[in-house]
Amino acid sequence: MGFQFKSINIMNPATFEGAVVYAVVLLVCAVILNRMLRLAVDRALARGSRLHVDRTRIRFISQLAQIIVYIVIFFVYAHLIPALSNLGNAGLASVGVLSVVAGMAAQNTLGNLIAGISLLLYRPFNVGDRLQVTAPTGLETGMIESLSLGYTIIKTDDNRRVVVPNNIMASQTTVNLTRDDSRAICSVTVNIGLDSDLDAVRAILLDIASKNPKAQKIDGCSVTHLDGSGVQLTLSVWCADSLIAGSLKCDLLEVIKKRFSIEGIKIPPVQRVIVDKG
Repeated sequence: MGFQFKSINIMNPATFEGAVVYAVVLLVCAVILNRMLRLAVDRALARGSRLHVDRTRIRFISQLAQIIVYIVIFFVYAHLIPALSNLGNAGLASVGVLSVVAGMAAQNTLGNLIAGISLLLYRPFNVGDRLQVTAPTGLETGMIESLSLGYTIIKTDDNRRVVVPNNIMASQTTVNLTRDDSRAICSVTVNIGLDSDLDAVRAILLDIASKNPKAQKIDGCSVTHLDGSGVQLTLSVWCADSLIAGSLKCDLLEVIKKRFSIEGIKIPPVQRVIVDKG
């Protein structure tokens, strides 16, 4: 009989024991639901390359759904427990004041959350895209490693992680280097003397660019400046992305220097303006 009475108390949400039992059961349900959700997301991402799944959207929705699961479980628990229901009705005005205070205290967090939802809806970039962003350290270039509810993490080319709040990512000007077309143009500027054979120099530059395996397409080699000190030629070459463009420029400059030395083409000295302060 005693066991029967105890069982009734445990199953009654109006008692302390019953409230604890319901809390444990609902918490376990929330954990199980979130684990099933994570497994489904991991399975979808594993098939992402074959099904062309938007990885950024799936990760973001997964995190949002996990939070919603806990919120729903909490409201279900509050509805089942009479003490919480009565307390909520009695302290409605206090809850309103606390909500305002909490909202003011967490405005940055809420701003990041809302900005994250905005980034998900408008999708100016996705996980895996290469971006140029302005950080306290200056202009940073890297790949988006993750996009969470509050922050965007960018992995730079030198393996650093730049953590940017979503409200800053949503408000600042960002250069997406891989959106739709990841190609980048590499521009190499060369100065030659006025007495140099312009057509011969242009032919040498085009030949050097055509033999480099990193070059995809030669855009041209035009005269971009002319003055009393010499002629400026700009060689423009398309390559796979901005990272390769930097290394391609270094390769081209080195080969151009060696080739100019062999062909006897002289590069005019840089003109410096000396200001007399006396």
